[in-house]
Amino acid sequence: MPRDNRWSGALFWGGTALCAYAYFGYPLIVSLLARGKAKPRFAPPEAWPEITLLIAAYNEEAYIARKIENSLALDYPRERLQVLVVTDGSDDDTPLIARRYADQGVQVLHQPKRQGKMAAINRAMPFVRGDIVVFSDANNLYAPDALRFLIAPFTDRRVGAVSGAKTVLDEDDPLGASEGLYWKYESFIKEQENRLGTCTGVAGEILALRRRLFVPAPPGTINDDFYLMMQVLRQGYNVVYAPQARSMEHISASAQDEAERRARIVAGRYQAMAQAPHTMPWKRPLVAWQVISHKFTRPLVPFGMLAALAGSVGAVLRPPRKGGLWRLQPPWNIGSALLQGVFYLAALSGKYLQIPGKIGKALYLPVFLLDSNLAALTGLWRYLRGAQNAAWQRVRRRSI
Repeated sequence: MPRDNRWSGALFWGGTALCAYAYFGYPLIVSLLARGKAKPRFAPPEAWPEITLLIAAYNEEAYIARKIENSLALDYPRERLQVLVVTDGSDDDTPLIARRYADQGVQVLHQPKRQGKMAAINRAMPFVRGDIVVFSDANNLYAPDALRFLIAPFTDRRVGAVSGAKTVLDEDDPLGASEGLYWKYESFIKEQENRLGTCTGVAGEILALRRRLFVPAPPGTINDDFYLMMQVLRQGYNVVYAPQARSMEHISASAQDEAERRARIVAGRYQAMAQAPHTMPWKRPLVAWQVISHKFTRPLVPFGMLAALAGSVGAVLRPPRKGGLWRLQPPWNIGSALLQGVFYLAALSGKYLQIPGKIGKALYLPVFLLDSNLAALTGLWRYLRGAQNAAWQRVRRRSI
């Protein structure tokens, strides 16, 4: 008599547990741990510190003028704000356009050689005058009061970095709605982490850092914002999320551009996971757990999804004779396979059929989850092949 099927249930439940923890388990646990803890509040400083707004721009001729004008109009003491634009590698009119604002105090650094965003930041840091440096991108615009909310938490000496909130402007578009939903989800997690003392996710478009805590990234670093955050945590300082410090940007021009962007981010995440034994704040166990749960479990979700699907299919093809629900004994094998089939059918329908109305909007989430995890597999493949260059390939975005 052939041996009973014992592996299908283990595959299904193991994969399901991984996905559930990454998307729901960690947010639930961190919110329970934060329950009863006060939301951090920071009073404005008696005197606003001198800060540097460092804008990294590669071939951003369509955006750079609007970004600089937005920066100069921010509600922050002008004599305390240095605007520094680094345009390394740009072969369009980005440097020329940026230099037109020299008479308003804007400084521009440019070299023809392109080495990537982190290398450009490393090169620009000796020119930074401010005690606090704010990292930003050319395609991202700040709310008028963003800098004041971003800088206020530095009145606490334990704070080493502050991240603002990223807002998507195209939420009436399916791609924009999915992206907007993701950032609201991220904002919830960060606000709960704030109550525990430090958050473990930052937006590189609006990230402030104490200049003395800056550690130059090694060559080839893909995710500059994650690297900078980890260095702050390793030095014993906290990272704060300031949701009132709002930044805004348009979504990628197409689903293909968005997939390219996500694949690059996940390739950088796998790079960070490989470096984790040497870069994690192991002396702070709670923070290390937060980093692992918040940032390192999601890139593994595609494997959880594949394991769950393989378990269900295996249980249908070779039904277990005993074990009930935990081994996917009939009818649980059929039920688990049908549930996953409905999810993938919904995702594919929303992706390719462009269904209008409320039904179409209801499909935004499965489409986002499927696309995100396909991009994660692409990112892993690129990382393993060494095909993801640290030099940022600019993604086309909707017009500003």
